[in-house]
Amino acid sequence: MRHHNHNRKFGRTKSQRAALLRSLARSLVEKGRMQTTEAKAKEVRPLIEKMVTKARSGTLANRRMLIVALGDARMANKLIATAKGYEGRTGGYTRITKLGARKGDAAAMALIEFV
Repeated sequence: MRHHNHNRKFGRTKSQRAALLRSLARSLVEKGRMQTTEAKAKEVRPLIEKMVTKARSGTLANRRMLIVALGDARMANKLIATAKGYEGRTGGYTRITKLGARKGDAAAMALIEFV
């Protein structure tokens, strides 16, 4: 049965897909907002939401998990600093705004940013 098996493949292998999502998450943490395709934004959103929830507590174990997930201690520290602003919030740390179609291939574009 295919329960809970509905993630997007993006025409990539599992390792390539993981690298893509890690790169998208790092870009979002570094810049605070980014423009990407709607499908990629929708796929990276749950990852970022879970990372921010872990970053809110800032314990050593959670910090280490963030370093593994983002691949860089500097990015993890930046996310923890960003997460301090969401102390009273129980979720919904990101916003996806649809931008319309890209000119070259008509892909649906979106802007994902921290609230």
